[in-house]
Amino acid sequence: MAGNSGEDFSLARVPADARRPFIEVLVIRIGALACVSQVMLGAALGYGLTFWEAFWATIFGSVILQIVSFALGAAACSEGLSISLLSRWAGFGKIGSALIGGAVAISLMGWFGVQNGFFADGMYKATGIFSTPVWAIITGLAVTMITVYGYRFLSITANIFTPLFLFALAWATYSLLSGQDIDIVQLISSAEPAGMHMTMPAAITMVAGGFIIAAVTTPDISRFMKKPKDVFWMTLIGTFFGELLINMISVLMALALRTHEVFDLMMTLTGLLGASIVICATIKMNDINLYSSSLGFSTLLNAIFNRHFDRRYLTWGIGIFGTIASVLGILDHFIGFLIYLGIAIPPVAGIIVVDYYLLKRDRAELELTRAQGKLPDTCELLNPITLITWILAVIIGWATSAMGPLNYDIGIPALNSLLASGVLYWLGMCIYSKSRGESSTHFKKVKHQD
Repeated sequence: MAGNSGEDFSLARVPADARRPFIEVLVIRIGALACVSQVMLGAALGYGLTFWEAFWATIFGSVILQIVSFALGAAACSEGLSISLLSRWAGFGKIGSALIGGAVAISLMGWFGVQNGFFADGMYKATGIFSTPVWAIITGLAVTMITVYGYRFLSITANIFTPLFLFALAWATYSLLSGQDIDIVQLISSAEPAGMHMTMPAAITMVAGGFIIAAVTTPDISRFMKKPKDVFWMTLIGTFFGELLINMISVLMALALRTHEVFDLMMTLTGLLGASIVICATIKMNDINLYSSSLGFSTLLNAIFNRHFDRRYLTWGIGIFGTIASVLGILDHFIGFLIYLGIAIPPVAGIIVVDYYLLKRDRAELELTRAQGKLPDTCELLNPITLITWILAVIIGWATSAMGPLNYDIGIPALNSLLASGVLYWLGMCIYSKSRGESSTHFKKVKHQD
């Protein structure tokens, strides 16, 4: 998003005259959440949970997203900074902010593989020719080529397929609710899932993991809002419509039709036309996944090697790797992938929130330069306590999940890693500052633009 000038302020504060209307940013937020990935998540929940179990898993998982989104988004709105810039003065420093970009880039590369697998599977079922792996190669390389060379085409497809996707979903919902063979009341009150029963902690972590990337990157759009109160309503309304509503529609579909395959659900409810729209709508999200992933890796490599890497070559590399992952069946590990995200990414938010709101180590400098409409000249190069905290929080989240040594969920792993990061970072910084006899400690600083 940018102002009328087309400037995206990627390396600067967003000035007051470039802030955008509330409705404009809200629509963008809803559009980012209302996508094929959300239908996939809802169908997976409906395949392993009852309706009310899926409802409460979505509510609790969404609350985690709401808290993370608002806390980060409000800070970004006040400062006019993207997540990358905000993190430089909120615990991570220059190298740490690059690592955030790398973590998000890896996650988005995984999403590229997952959605390409769905795209390929849908093409095979729709056409009956070749095979899913062959289609995965074709669709993966095609989207990669489009992302590298066809930006105008990408914009056109996004403008076309976003409303078409919402139309197809509304069509499927109408077909489901009006179906004579489907008892909606029975589905809601007593229908048992068709698949293996999922634990509630795993389901909540799935929900949180499904859009934790969107939550952590909320600053990238909230920085264009005019006041933090707008950020609260954007995250609340966006979460309700993009997360809860679409999730529960997809849960009902999975309970009624006894499958979590999105293509099969849409084919049954809307026929080939509706299913084809949903298949093609993956292009809208996957080009964004690939593009954003390449930017993240570019930032990471620049911080490590202090040189510029051609983003086109990075895009090809990520696209080929993601395509191979989809050929090898990453779609089959979709649930595990979401649970991994739900554990690994929340600590980023916990650290930033504690540093910005509680420790306030750079708040005075941020406020001074904010009044001048510029950024601080220097930032920390690296905060080792941040990195240690991140690693420990991920280990805690993993150890308390079914993937850990006990093979059992203790509490909610996503929330465990989030809270652990905040507590450990606060303790670590307080102990380190006290050992040096300082009220606020900074590590080595460098010019942030070098």
